[in-house]
Amino acid sequence: MLDLCLLGTGGMMPLPKRWLTSLMVRYNGKGILIDAGEGTQVAIRQAGLSFHDIDIILFTHYHGDHISGLPGLLLSMGNAERTEPVIMIGPKGLEKVVGALRIIAPELPFEINMIEMGEPECFFALQGYEITAFKVNHNVTCYGYTLEVKRAGRFDAERAKAMDIPLKFWNKLQKGETMEEDGRIFTPDMVLGPERKGLKVTYCTDTRPTDSIVKNAAGSDLFICEGMYGEPEKQADAVKKKHMTFKEAAKIAAAAEVSEMWLTHYSPSMNRPREYLGIAKSIFPNTICANDGQSVTLRFSEDE
Repeated sequence: MLDLCLLGTGGMMPLPKRWLTSLMVRYNGKGILIDAGEGTQVAIRQAGLSFHDIDIILFTHYHGDHISGLPGLLLSMGNAERTEPVIMIGPKGLEKVVGALRIIAPELPFEINMIEMGEPECFFALQGYEITAFKVNHNVTCYGYTLEVKRAGRFDAERAKAMDIPLKFWNKLQKGETMEEDGRIFTPDMVLGPERKGLKVTYCTDTRPTDSIVKNAAGSDLFICEGMYGEPEKQADAVKKKHMTFKEAAKIAAAAEVSEMWLTHYSPSMNRPREYLGIAKSIFPNTICANDGQSVTLRFSEDE
């Protein structure tokens, strides 16, 4: 199962009851944080989550409302006695930006390994996740992210017995490992059925609608997308500032045939996003206006 908590739903500046942008994802004891706007460490505390469990930090881009909470977060991670390395991934300039922010967090008990991206699409297999980063259309270089947890086919014990595969190898083969003994090689495909449906989440903020979002969000169990503006009269602002409206986000969700969409990254001028929810739901009914702390556990299909 995949646990998600949308820590902050605000864009540009925080409001009294709205932290800035951040998403926490956890699977099999490994955590991913996407963005770290101001107040992220407070939001983590409020959600009852642990600083220690953040193994990967993904940045969409380097505007302040997406990264200004990083120094305090790193200090809290260090105070939580984390010693394992942390991986950071973001657009080109990551090392420079993080280095500047760390002037107030120069000494940490863990290493930071940074990966800078420049290609339109990048893929990473890390900590049990398959991560696809894809460029979107903002006024600076910006990426969306799709996170997938693959699921192997069912283990066929009868086939394993019929092929006289030693019991001690069964667990390794189920995990996709190839084993060898006495000149015999045992591969996962010998005992596993077809790959089953996994879990897929796509996260996208700060962009105009693009084909890359539809492509990468296709079939997602959850699509978390910016809805900077709900008001129809703000369409010109959305175009000028390279953000999205509720209506545009809903059109993407429908085109990508996702299961559910959470709207996020609201403009500070929009105090009551739910007043405009009907606009999105008329296009994509399974839309919600997410709150700070919005959480869900996605589970593998039982019939798969």
